[in-house]
Amino acid sequence: MRQSLLALVVALWLVACAAPERAAPISTLPQPPSQRLQHHWVAAGETLYAIAWRYGLDYRELARINGLREPYRLQRNTKLWLSAAAAPAAATGHTAVVKAAPPTPAVLAERVYNQQWQWPASGRIEQGFSPTDHHQGLSLAGAPGRAVKPAAAGVVVYAGAGLRGYGKLIIVKHNELLLSAYAHNAVLEVAEGAVVNAATVLAKAGDSGRVYFEIRRDGKPIDPLDFLPVR
Repeated sequence: MRQSLLALVVALWLVACAAPERAAPISTLPQPPSQRLQHHWVAAGETLYAIAWRYGLDYRELARINGLREPYRLQRNTKLWLSAAAAPAAATGHTAVVKAAPPTPAVLAERVYNQQWQWPASGRIEQGFSPTDHHQGLSLAGAPGRAVKPAAAGVVVYAGAGLRGYGKLIIVKHNELLLSAYAHNAVLEVAEGAVVNAATVLAKAGDSGRVYFEIRRDGKPIDPLDFLPVR
């Protein structure tokens, strides 16, 4: 009897080993990553520059994809395509996309660096530029309410609080390559379209006294210390 029972156990074990392995339940399998957003619906108060800033895009490329021309006026509830691959041919007005030749290094250097740069506010660097830590600019510590000025001359292309994570924000266009941003302000002192220079007060620092400042070239964050004078 005992030998029969032992034989039965061994037989069941052999059958179990030979059975095909079951797949894991679907709920435990890794899910596919979320698809990148393909378009953006324009909200009240948004500008092309602010939308490009939000998605880390070059405003010129965003305009080209959507067939927009300067001064890039947007209407509320307009759909903007965020990539050429997603946009229908009718959006750009072209069946084939031909990009202009990039500027030579000499021309690029002249456009970017032949400007007078200054620190936008007083105060020590609380946190520096560190893309690996998702810190894409400089945080300057200091007194609440102090003046925030443009890092270089330019035109205000956004003034508002529509970009999440930036609070009351100013974006200044310095040339076709460079934009700068000044965030977490208490009061904005200029409006969109204002021409600004080194003496212009863009805003007043918020209650924390912290001024957050970014520079982007072709829509991508770069280290502001590459432009600012040593102090």
